[in-house]
Order: sequence, then C-alpha cells, then structure tokens
Amino acid sequence: MTHRLAVLPVASFVRKTLGRSLLLALFGSSLAQANDKVVLLTSWYAQAEHGGFYQAVAEGLYAEEGLDVTIRMGGPQVNGMQLLLNKQADVIVNYDLQVLKSREQGLPVVAIGAAFQGDPQGMLTHADVQGLDDLGDKKVLVSTSGQTTWWPWLKSQYGLSDAQARPYTFNLQPFFADADTAQQGYASSELFQALKAGKQVNFYLFADSGYPPYGSTLVTRKDVIDERPEVLQRFVKASMLGWKHYLANPAPANALIKQDNPSMDDELLDWGVSKLKEYRLVEGGDAASQGIGVMTDARWQATRDFMVKTGLLNDSTDWKPAYDTRFVRDLNILPDAASQASN
Repeated sequence: MTHRLAVLPVASFVRKTLGRSLLLALFGSSLAQANDKVVLLTSWYAQAEHGGFYQAVAEGLYAEEGLDVTIRMGGPQVNGMQLLLNKQADVIVNYDLQVLKSREQGLPVVAIGAAFQGDPQGMLTHADVQGLDDLGDKKVLVSTSGQTTWWPWLKSQYGLSDAQARPYTFNLQPFFADADTAQQGYASSELFQALKAGKQVNFYLFADSGYPPYGSTLVTRKDVIDERPEVLQRFVKASMLGWKHYLANPAPANALIKQDNPSMDDELLDWGVSKLKEYRLVEGGDAASQGIGVMTDARWQATRDFMVKTGLLNDSTDWKPAYDTRFVRDLNILPDAASQASN
C-alpha cells in the first residue's frame, strides 16, 4: 500500500510531462492498476467477427490508451442489453434495431460506433436460387430474432409472406434435406458449414441489397457518456485501430480468440477473416473515405424509416438520441491503401 501511494503521484507527473510510452516503461504493472477499466461484452462466442477487439488487447492498443479492457463473450443465453443496463458491462456489441427499440421503451442506451458498415447477416440458398428475388416459391427458415429484424425487411423488399417462414433452430439439416428451402446465415458460419459438407449453395448478403443497419455496433449507457466521455473516446479509437490491424495480421487476436473459445480453429478463423475482407464489412461503405467505425445520420435515418415502415418502431419515437457520432466523427482511421486496392 505504501509503495502504491508513493508511485502514483510520480506517475501522474510523468504522464503529464513525458507521455504514456515512458510511463509504461518506468512503472510497468503499477500503471495497469491506474488504467481506466472498461468491460466489453460481445454478441456471441469469440470468433473472427470480434477480431478487432481482441487485436486491441493482444497488441496493447487499449493499454496504450490508458485502458484496462476486459472482453466477455456473449452467447445464446446472454442478454447483452440487460447486462449493460444492470451495469455489468460498460459497452456491448449490439444491433441498431435493438438500440432503436430500446429507446422507444425509454431505456438510456446509445450507439457510439459501428465496427461493420453492414450487417453480416444474409440468406443461404441452394444453387438454383440466383438472387433474393428468386425466393418467392421457397420456404425460408427464420429464427425468433429474425422475425423482428431482417425478415420484415425481406418481406417488404421482395413481396414475400409469413406463410413461407419456418422456424430456424441453428441446425442446417432441414436446409440440407429440402431443396426448396432457404435459410438465414452468416458467410463466416453457416456458409462455411454448408461448403464443408460438400453442398452446392449460394449466399446473398442482405446489406448488398440495401438492408440498412450497421453491424457490430458498440453500445453504451447515457450515464457512461455523461461521466466518462474521454474514456469512451479512447476505447473507440483503440477498438477501430484494432480492426485495421486485425485485417492486416489477425494472428495475435486469433490466439486470444481460441483461448476464450476452444472450439474455434484456425481454418474457421481464416475463413471468417476472408469473408470480412470479401464483403468489406469493416473497410467498405463510408469507412473507405471517413474511417473505420464511422456512423452517419443518413444511415440511422434509413434504419429508423425501415423500422417504422415495417411496424417495428412507432413513428413518434424520439430516435435521434439512440446514437452519438462524436466518438467516431474525427477518428479518420482509414483503411490501408493496399487493402482498398485489393478490394
């Protein structure tokens, strides 16, 4: 105790005068105790879709920003929004539609950045389906959450009906067994499993057809913004740098991902990274010119309008407080020129 009390005033002086890099070298583990703690809860078990956050831990990007970040995995039994509101997490990886719906319900949650410029959700089909407009005579497997997210959009865009919907239980066997069935999926997961099983399939990303929400949206509470805006700014900066570095060299993050989720192997991680690049989820859209993590008023307006049109959100909802662009507006973490040229 005496040692800590003696060190901290000196550390404070060095931080102000010589900077954090020298402070790291001088005080080592003592600095970790002084770092601002942030708990990040992801949306699922550790996978490539969380790689940028793990990269920021693995490369010390959070530590360089004076942060002590703990990543906790989500999963099928984890209610991220509830844990955020109960202050068991400071930031969660969430979904635009849930944020807007939560604001309608008066909950003080705010999106502060978007790791993905589009939702990685899409439609897995058999080889005869040449596009989303070929689904008119197909049965479509839809999860419970899909019923209140992408399915209303898909119905509205392509003239489908609820009579076509069947429950999706995250088991691909019903899809494999029925050539007249299509199902929801991620390119990094269900598409990988289908191809590994030797099936001839196609995959259509909803975002490529105008589905407006972002993906891997970072969400916090209003009290965290009010009380610790500078901490959030550093957290968002390090996270988006993590995503840039992950696409360039994912090995450091992947090692941590496999520690948290031993069922994740190198083949699936490599596939996941390849799909992030192929669909330009991190570096495409507005991120190409405005920087990784960027959010715009126009995109949030489009998501709000879609939700209102499909009955998912009341027209009277005060939706603009659902997001705050200040944390990504001036980051300007641009994709590497080589990365953009290759895409």
